[in-house]
Amino acid sequence: MNAPRKSPSGPLSGLRVLEFAGLGPGPFACMMLSDMGADVVTIDRPGAPPAHPAQCIKRGRTIVHADLKEAACLAGILALVDAADVLVEGYRPGVMERLGLGPEVLCERNPRLVYGRMTGWGQEGPLALTAGHDINYIALAGALHAIGPAMGAPVPPLNLVGDYGGGSLYLLAGILAALHERSRSGLGQVVDAAITDGVLSLLTQHIAAAARGEHKPKRGENLLDGGAPFYAVYETADGQHVAVGALEPAFFAMLCERIGVSNELRDAQGDRSRWPLLRAEFEQIFQSRTRAEWQSLLQTSDACFAPVLSWQEASSHPQIQARNAFVEVDGVIQPAPAPRFSRTPSAVTQGPPARSSRIEEALERWRS
Repeated sequence: MNAPRKSPSGPLSGLRVLEFAGLGPGPFACMMLSDMGADVVTIDRPGAPPAHPAQCIKRGRTIVHADLKEAACLAGILALVDAADVLVEGYRPGVMERLGLGPEVLCERNPRLVYGRMTGWGQEGPLALTAGHDINYIALAGALHAIGPAMGAPVPPLNLVGDYGGGSLYLLAGILAALHERSRSGLGQVVDAAITDGVLSLLTQHIAAAARGEHKPKRGENLLDGGAPFYAVYETADGQHVAVGALEPAFFAMLCERIGVSNELRDAQGDRSRWPLLRAEFEQIFQSRTRAEWQSLLQTSDACFAPVLSWQEASSHPQIQARNAFVEVDGVIQPAPAPRFSRTPSAVTQGPPARSSRIEEALERWRS
């Protein structure tokens, strides 16, 4: 059973969001909207299983089960649309239109509605109607090709780059921008967020560097992809790993001083021809001590060092604890809302709801 719902206190308190249940980026964006104070009502299919307490992405919601093809349910949904500020849907292009819930219909009913559309490929194009997942979107956009070891295959970076980076966060930015514009015009608009668009946008720095001849197409040969020995991961004596990111000359000098790099290699940072020698020395040095020993020696310095931690280990790190970056909700430890606000702090109002609500309950709250 969920704890009683807390009153929202974040900067979006009073904002009403109608979410059509989906996977990945849409729900994550709506979790963030809820964390920031929005009242999120999620329309899910009849018979959908109740949320597990550890499905943190569903926290802070009111869930309503409704058959979108039934007239009575559709009438209730349209009443929610009339009261909503934002709508979020992540279906394939054309699905909402066939249900009579497309943006032309709903934005005519509610001209102030910000209609957020989340897809992988976008609303048009030869792949628009085909299925896909994060790995496919980042592959086509060029991000997956750039991630992985120099002599190995590309490595999927979980689903952080596509679903959540190029998807959720761009959808969220678009919704907030549209709400800001609405404060001037009084009108909502459609936010068309495609994961491939967002991933390409995230690649702006690297695409620009390639245009200048500063980024090579092969993996593991560039400054930020593990090619530089001073921006890389190294194994320690106990089989753990540490990460160094000493890009600036002053930080590189401090790293070399702290770990004891030989004098003849301390000026090798800008000399690519000596990077293999520098990497070999770093590998030998870091394998001489355990991760904990390196952490004790380097953690509070400007050597740009960090231990490579699992997220379970991260939750107990003093820096993470000092920021109260994890919260406990209904007995489940999970990341706290981010970012932070000084006057109107975000908060998790409740965990994933253990039961669904009736449309009438949500309407009564939104009309009060």
